[in-house]
Amino acid sequence: MFSGQLPSNTGTINRIIIGQDNFFLVHSLCSGGRTIALPESKDRELKISVSKSFLKTVSAYANYRTGSIIFGMADDGTIVGLPDIDKDCLRVEHMIHDSIDPRPRYTIEVDSRSGTMTLTVFEGPDKPYLYEGKAYIRNDSSTIEAGPLELKRLVLAGKHMSFDQLPADNQKMEFGSLKQRLHDRLGVDRFDRNTLRTLGLADADGQLVNAAALLSDSNPFPGIDIMRFGESTSEILERARIGGCSVLDQLDRTIGIAERNYTFEKVTATTRERSERLPLDALRETLADAIAHRAWDMLATITVAMHPDRVVVTSPGSLPSGIEREAYLAGGLSVPRNPTLATVMFRLGYIELFGSGVPRIREAYPEGELPPRFDVLDASIRVTLPTFGSHPATTVEEKAVLNALPTGMLMSRKQIANACDMSLSTTGRLLASLEQKNLVERSGRGRGTKYSRRA
Repeated sequence: MFSGQLPSNTGTINRIIIGQDNFFLVHSLCSGGRTIALPESKDRELKISVSKSFLKTVSAYANYRTGSIIFGMADDGTIVGLPDIDKDCLRVEHMIHDSIDPRPRYTIEVDSRSGTMTLTVFEGPDKPYLYEGKAYIRNDSSTIEAGPLELKRLVLAGKHMSFDQLPADNQKMEFGSLKQRLHDRLGVDRFDRNTLRTLGLADADGQLVNAAALLSDSNPFPGIDIMRFGESTSEILERARIGGCSVLDQLDRTIGIAERNYTFEKVTATTRERSERLPLDALRETLADAIAHRAWDMLATITVAMHPDRVVVTSPGSLPSGIEREAYLAGGLSVPRNPTLATVMFRLGYIELFGSGVPRIREAYPEGELPPRFDVLDASIRVTLPTFGSHPATTVEEKAVLNALPTGMLMSRKQIANACDMSLSTTGRLLASLEQKNLVERSGRGRGTKYSRRA
């Protein structure tokens, strides 16, 4: 993380240039003398001067996520200013117009007193945005060229299409499983080409799309890989790979394996009751979401790791463009990566289309039980579902850290260390252990890292 001290007399931007429109207005940038934290990140880059290299980042922001480039600031956060800010402002405009195709939407904010200029590039609808014929993406705080897979996704996004809406390679499909579910769940007795069109599984030309292939009785897409472990990952008790059939059959067969291993019957003198060690509704929701929202253009399976104290489901592909981690965890926002497949699964009652997946999974756990954990990674999403009664043991020091963290409050490591009267290194070690035990959640990065106690 970098920080810079602004001169006490700064605080006014005297113009903002909006993309191609040259629209001017007065705007306040900052208060005089205030230190601003300026970490380079996925959506912020620092440049000491104007050079052609910034155009790659313009391509990346227009393609994937809105971001800003601050000119006149060194890598260490020192404000050095631009020697001729008016000239550099026009130069940036001309370089974008001459080098990026199609032209992205952006603003330029100029602070003439400090000599800094902030270029904000907005994610656009006309992807891919190319610089010298190449598309770029942000990889943490650096910019790299998009690979073939990312470029294909950008082309689809520019056409406002998804992978599941593309024509399937094989047009000979059988739908016995889907037909039976439509009959059982929705009372649909007639199943023909018009039914497929109504469900969006055939396009305007009558071609079956990838969503149809995923729901067909036989398909070439990656399936679900299941491993059941003993007390350690070196003790493999069971292995199953379910694939080559309808994704709905894959879901049901996976639930069947979990039911066999995480349910039991409690027998009394007069009754026989079924009991669950794992909330199967939560696992069913997790698997359905993984199937509906995973990246099907990745040749990777959904993995289900079954342990005595937890089940871990890993779905290929991170969050789709347009949804951030915080919105995903909060629920209420739905941006389906595979809208056709998701709509069919919604009609059949497998998922909801209201972003309620995470809240529903959490609600499956009664108060007092260890809650589920959701990890959003660069190329996957991992959901950990603890079994009932699987509270991990905590040491006296770990309990002190937990007691210093009120539920729902974010605290820095330094604040926690002061509250517990511990060193920063000891506090960091304890927080890492508690995070591993799913008792503490971390957000942010670098100096902005905060911790909270899981509810």
